[in-house]
Amino acid sequence: MERLPASTDAPLSRGRIAMRLLYTVLFLFILGVVWFLIKLTTFFQYILLFFTLQVSEPVRRFANQLCRYAYEVARYITLNTNERPFPFREFPQDLEAPAAEVNFD
Repeated sequence: MERLPASTDAPLSRGRIAMRLLYTVLFLFILGVVWFLIKLTTFFQYILLFFTLQVSEPVRRFANQLCRYAYEVARYITLNTNERPFPFREFPQDLEAPAAEVNFD
């Protein structure tokens, strides 16, 4: 098993591991809420689309930001980044812009 490198700030300790685990549990809960919000915005978008025959750009942008946030949380809880996601830093902007046009082919 590979040992995690200690940061230059402080040596690796069980206390620091336990603290990271607590943040991970918190972000696992947050990730569940985010996935629920992604599902909710998806259904909301389709209901709007069905009745108006137009895609809601604000809903698309919000869903895109939620996806980016879910990505950042997943990277943190899987130990692929050390930067804690929102609310410990700014809410992420779009990773990439949504498609210019939505096709239903």
